[in-house]
Amino acid sequence: MARTAVVTGASSGIGAATARRLAASGYEVVVLARREELLTGLAEEIGGRALTVDITDAAAVAAAAATLDGCDVLVNNAGGALGADPVAGADPGHWQWMFDVNVLGTLKVTQALLPLLRAGDGGTIVTITSTAAFVNYEGGAGYSAAKHAEHALTETLRLELSGEPVRVIEIAPGMVRTDEFAVNRFEGDAAKAAAVYADVDRPLTAEDVAECVALAVGLPQHVNVDQLVVRPLAQAAQHKIHRGRLFQG
Repeated sequence: MARTAVVTGASSGIGAATARRLAASGYEVVVLARREELLTGLAEEIGGRALTVDITDAAAVAAAAATLDGCDVLVNNAGGALGADPVAGADPGHWQWMFDVNVLGTLKVTQALLPLLRAGDGGTIVTITSTAAFVNYEGGAGYSAAKHAEHALTETLRLELSGEPVRVIEIAPGMVRTDEFAVNRFEGDAAKAAAVYADVDRPLTAEDVAECVALAVGLPQHVNVDQLVVRPLAQAAQHKIHRGRLFQG
């Protein structure tokens, strides 16, 4: 019997890539997101199931969870950044949105699916955070604060589930170039979004992160990757980015 994986934020980017990668590994994948048309197309592509859900809505999350017979792997991927203003001029509404999605959304989905994850032969929870969960930078206070909180949630959950056969894994990507993340952060300003990645030779892709998820999930159940930090070679640290050619061809 195929194992079931649930992936949030699966309508694009890392979530969609992860859904495809886990489906290729033989999982029956349930994809969650708000954008029904994109989600349905992905589910049809991978032979999975689509649940159109706003993860900030606890009742909707609970209703979606009630339709599942089981869950072996949960990938908490839904999240995002909004705004890059200094603290003095930051929009509290942007901060609220980031906490609602990155932190409380992860909490609500995890709470709803934890009974199913505990019920099987061994469950796995993967939460996609960010290197911003550990290192702060100018203009990133709101996003970093939200990701710090998501990291704290993940680390605490691992402690609280000690003694149960449920793995809790955190994957923290650095610079990942997707179609939407930076554009959404800068509220549609494509020029500002492009400047983030200017002259960086091969930022990570969504598929790179999906491969890390598959690696961590695919290890034997007694092997827990507590935390996996992954960056492109061009990014030695949060503030140390090489802009220029690294690779031939």
